[in-house]
Amino acid sequence: MKTYPCPNNKRYNDYTSYSKKIFSQRVQKISLNAGFTCPNHDGTKGTGGCTYCNNNTFSPFYCKPSKSITQQLNEGINFFAKKYKTQKYLAYFQAYTNTYAPIEKLKKLYSEALSHPKVIGLVIATRPDCINEEILDYLQQLSQNNYIVIEYGIESTNNKTLELVNRCHTFEDTVLALKMTAERKIHIGAHLILGLPTENHDMIIGHAKKISKLPIETLKLHQLQIIKNTAIAKQFEQNPEFFFKFTPDDYINLVVDFLENLNPNIIIERFISESPLNMLISPRWDGLKNFEIINKIEKQLEKRNTWQGRLFNS
Repeated sequence: MKTYPCPNNKRYNDYTSYSKKIFSQRVQKISLNAGFTCPNHDGTKGTGGCTYCNNNTFSPFYCKPSKSITQQLNEGINFFAKKYKTQKYLAYFQAYTNTYAPIEKLKKLYSEALSHPKVIGLVIATRPDCINEEILDYLQQLSQNNYIVIEYGIESTNNKTLELVNRCHTFEDTVLALKMTAERKIHIGAHLILGLPTENHDMIIGHAKKISKLPIETLKLHQLQIIKNTAIAKQFEQNPEFFFKFTPDDYINLVVDFLENLNPNIIIERFISESPLNMLISPRWDGLKNFEIINKIEKQLEKRNTWQGRLFNS
């Protein structure tokens, strides 16, 4: 029987296997909107936010900043409890930059979430330039008794791309933030967008090689989606030559190439994202669902007889 270097002996290091190993029961994330903003949105570093961003594409019905953290958690738990009777939950501070506030406000919000009897930890989505020693020291304390993940939006390892999409931080900021977090043994998640303007196949594979050298535990990937009423939608209309136009097969093969060059110890939490069709300009993949794309990726790995890390050079 063929063996692979991934810890689960599969062709890629999947999040489901990791979750079963870490937790003794099913664990579900509950998305939260705590009313944060971002430094490239409020004028501190820039205005307008990331050119591709529209938080309405991933906000559940219960996820409103007008509601308390406890209310959002209760409504989210009630929703998922209809499908799964016994499980615990992670409070997922998802919308905007969830460390971008004074430490006392963060302590209040995080403590409220962890005080819920069914919550066993936090997932905190943030930017690498919005973390500091004080916040990390506090999260290190919380991690002694709770499962704590900081999920960093890397998006690209290319500084020109980061500037083009108005991220207002550099890849060097990412490297520093991950180093500081790893020193405190806090779980680290990362997020990358494949197909940002002006990036080609080789540049995207370069992302895999660069992040493979970083202390990342889990990774979310997704295709660039052009959403209505965003700055990038206007750019897409005016300069379509800047964009890598994916068919489903193009994207599947790109992901397989990416996996081949990725450190096999990095856990893949997500391969694609699925925005509401009424908001989506491109790519429109004839209604293909996430699980269908994942199945196609797995079949392509088998067809090519390859696996995550096959070309990885430590």
